[in-house]
Amino acid sequence: MATWDPGQYERFSDLRNRPFADLVARVGADDPSAVVDLGCGNGPLTLGLADRWPGASITGLDLSATMLERARALDVDDRVEWVLGDVSAWEPSGPTDVIVTNATLQWVPGHLELIARWLRALPAGGWFAMQVPGNFNAPSHRIIREVAREHRRAGDLVGALRESPVETPQRYGEVLAAACGHADVWETTYEQILDPQGTQRSPVLEWVKGTALRPLLDVLDGQEREPFLAELASRFDAAYPRAPHGVVMPFRRIFAVGRKG
Repeated sequence: MATWDPGQYERFSDLRNRPFADLVARVGADDPSAVVDLGCGNGPLTLGLADRWPGASITGLDLSATMLERARALDVDDRVEWVLGDVSAWEPSGPTDVIVTNATLQWVPGHLELIARWLRALPAGGWFAMQVPGNFNAPSHRIIREVAREHRRAGDLVGALRESPVETPQRYGEVLAAACGHADVWETTYEQILDPQGTQRSPVLEWVKGTALRPLLDVLDGQEREPFLAELASRFDAAYPRAPHGVVMPFRRIFAVGRKG
């Protein structure tokens, strides 16, 4: 499990939050009694579920104690039950009407089997909604892999890389269609404009420092990190040149929503 930094993750909160809003907008549950957010992170999106379904019991589960600490601090009215736990080991403790997992399953090997298991546990009429990044062949991730393989500690770094941790939209659709009377699968490429104010040295580096680079940064010690990050920044600058309006970083995401029954 990577060491997460809530402050770094939140630097692009508007862009990171939008796919969650697009995902749950396709969930048609009217009055669920129990909703769970698997991989809830730092909490604001899970609190949004409490706003949408105020009568529901809301649970947010995450493996990062640091992110859950931030979530609990945001939840001043104790509207959510925050649980430290591994998504891959989660089982519903009772009837669960809505299962949401956003930008989490890319960290979980073999998650197709998990999805099938969760769908079996849903009651008739229950909803499942997931979103994963689909940009592992983008220049950002190719550059990370290149620099890691060229590093003197390549053996350690390559072991922390994730080459292709998500499935195709078609494969997710097959899994949902096998259990759901309604399945809705799509992909979106967001033309993200990073740092329009021009205050960041390398906004693409700042973006990946919040997510994709976390496992690699855990491998490197303090003296090793700076030259590693400097090399990444140089290559990101070439792949994502700054325009007058900011640095454009296209980001593909995969969505799947299903209703049981």
